[in-house]
Amino acid sequence: MTEYILRRLLVTPMMVLGVTILVFVMYNLAPGDPVTAMIDPLEPTSSQIDREAMRERLGLNKPIHIRYLIWLRELLRGNLGYSQVDGHSVAERIAQTLPATLLLQATSLVLAILIGVALGLVSGLKQYSNLDHALSFFAFFGISVPNFFVAILLMYFLSVKLDWFPLAGMWTPGQSTGLNLDLLHHMVLPVLANVILSLAGYMRYTRASVLDALGADYVTTARSKGLPERWVIIRHVFRNALLPVVTLVGLSLPSLLGGSFILEQLFSWPGMGRLGYTALLARDYPVIMAVTLTSAVIVMLANLASDIAYGFVDPRVRYD
Repeated sequence: MTEYILRRLLVTPMMVLGVTILVFVMYNLAPGDPVTAMIDPLEPTSSQIDREAMRERLGLNKPIHIRYLIWLRELLRGNLGYSQVDGHSVAERIAQTLPATLLLQATSLVLAILIGVALGLVSGLKQYSNLDHALSFFAFFGISVPNFFVAILLMYFLSVKLDWFPLAGMWTPGQSTGLNLDLLHHMVLPVLANVILSLAGYMRYTRASVLDALGADYVTTARSKGLPERWVIIRHVFRNALLPVVTLVGLSLPSLLGGSFILEQLFSWPGMGRLGYTALLARDYPVIMAVTLTSAVIVMLANLASDIAYGFVDPRVRYD
């Protein structure tokens, strides 16, 4: 097991280096640059000399490989650069917005796993029943509908029509900030939108795993030994049905973090997704690259934790 974990740990830095190359090249080869975004279309077009001077001041006139090495050097020093729009430290902006995103996404992930696995277990044990059909319809709805559409529906019915929950923001203006009831009240709609979209996958995977486990030989053997059905389900079916779900947790994080760009903008949630969205509109490359790199590192660390957890859950992974 130790060798298995060490292998995963040794691969991670190589993957991070590869991600830095992809992130830098992808954004720097995209059309346009911050200089173009800064130009007001209603004002007379700036001269070519002014544009070149601004590009030189921002360091955009250097070759891409030189800019990458400079960026990587500063990144290793913990310096993510400064915004090319407002001049603020990118590291400080990430530090301010990352906790809000982690709070929202971690809460959504935990609730989606708990509810999705529970409903998938019930759906698999009640195969082809009316309850199974209803849960399957709900799962297909969650998989098929875009996240912004679900968010808009929740905002319209639960906030605009019924006025049960706040429409946007993280706290009520003028109220105290921090972990309090006001924060939990504001979290309901974005968390609910995330959970509806995420639990569908956990439910379908758990249902399929439960059906596979119910037809396995070890379940038949356990029943033939006279074990109570309750123990057969808990000790043999449920435990083995969780194996694919452990892998799915790591695979679902990219979609959660990617969806935060839209949901945080819709709900005016002051997180990293909203920061990345506004940076995209302004073509603020240092902020965009920092947000993308931070998201990629979080996903890789989650996949690493998922691989290690899989090794503990499934004894077959521990041996070469």
